[in-house]
Amino acid sequence: MTTMQIDCFLVVAETLNFAAAAEHLHVTQPAVTQQIHALEKELNVKLFKRTTRTVKLTPEGFVFLNDAKSIHHIMIHAKKRFEEPAGPEPVLFTIGCHCQSELTLLPDILREMRFHYPALHPIFKIVPFPHLHQLLKEDSVDVVLDFREQTERKTRETYRELLKVKPVCVLPRSSPLSQNAGLTIDDLKKEKAILFNPQIAPGCFNAIQRTIMDQKAMADIYMQDSPEAGIALAKAGFGIAVLPDLSLPKDPDLAYLPFEGFDPISYGAHYNSAAGNPVLKLFLRLCREHFTLEQA
Repeated sequence: MTTMQIDCFLVVAETLNFAAAAEHLHVTQPAVTQQIHALEKELNVKLFKRTTRTVKLTPEGFVFLNDAKSIHHIMIHAKKRFEEPAGPEPVLFTIGCHCQSELTLLPDILREMRFHYPALHPIFKIVPFPHLHQLLKEDSVDVVLDFREQTERKTRETYRELLKVKPVCVLPRSSPLSQNAGLTIDDLKKEKAILFNPQIAPGCFNAIQRTIMDQKAMADIYMQDSPEAGIALAKAGFGIAVLPDLSLPKDPDLAYLPFEGFDPISYGAHYNSAAGNPVLKLFLRLCREHFTLEQA
């Protein structure tokens, strides 16, 4: 695996265009193609799905994207180390989560961590739910923020609950149902539903979704890959989005009503061990203090 292969992969993944990537890298298009093929051969996976008109990341390519970014980051850091005057060694701390909106939970915590570790360098890896814990298994992250599954995996992970997250229904304020204190499964019977794609949804939330799906035809269900996409469809009047109430973007034109009849689900930090990792210990302590204060 070479620097050029990583550069080619990252630029193609960003542009989804081999010709544009070649122009950006100041090389020929066949050179970019050759580098991608060599990388795919080394990894023994297809990273891109190509047709005559489109280029798309494969699921394996999407997973490798975070690894490639990390490798690129390390290479840049290694180069700069010898270009710049010696300074404090960066304190790297890698957090895995499943969507951008979860990052809004962290600024106060990271600000205090930086007070204790001025050279703190946070790194975020945002990947779909099924791949989050693979990163932890591979020691590619220090901690994963995720929901607790209903059936425990046989791994060396430790779990620490931070929040109880309630399911919520998101709908336009212009809807008559927005005047309710909360919604029930019966309220959704005559409404179109906006749900998570089951393949990327947290397993514990899929149980709630299955209850809704059992009462509806597929034509009355819109599957989305992110909370932000679900909220956009709800605002556009496509139906009622049912989501975990975790750092959802709040829009004044929308109502966020409790989904009654379902228990809150546990959300917290998954990690392999905090022993010998003072930065992780500090992060866990600050999370516990911060989220306890939030719920008080």
